[in-house]
Amino acid sequence: MRAIVTVIGRDQVGIIAAVCALLSEKNVNVLDISQTVLQEYFTMIMLVDTAQATVPFARLKEDLAQAGKERGLDIRVQREDIFDAMHRI
Repeated sequence: MRAIVTVIGRDQVGIIAAVCALLSEKNVNVLDISQTVLQEYFTMIMLVDTAQATVPFARLKEDLAQAGKERGLDIRVQREDIFDAMHRI
């Protein structure tokens, strides 16, 4: 299953590395990534493949949220089909 990971917060060293390391630990593959910094605010959107993940999707969601909380970031993940349905005009 493909999913969308979003990361938002104040820019700091190591955000991309930390998120990618956590995903790698869970055997989640990054398919595409887009990130930018607007003044001091960091934003990132990632398309990931969770088909081979070593944890259930709900656990991945919790782990990403906790990692974000520890760094003062908002990190969320949602299934691609739900993301698409929410953002369809």
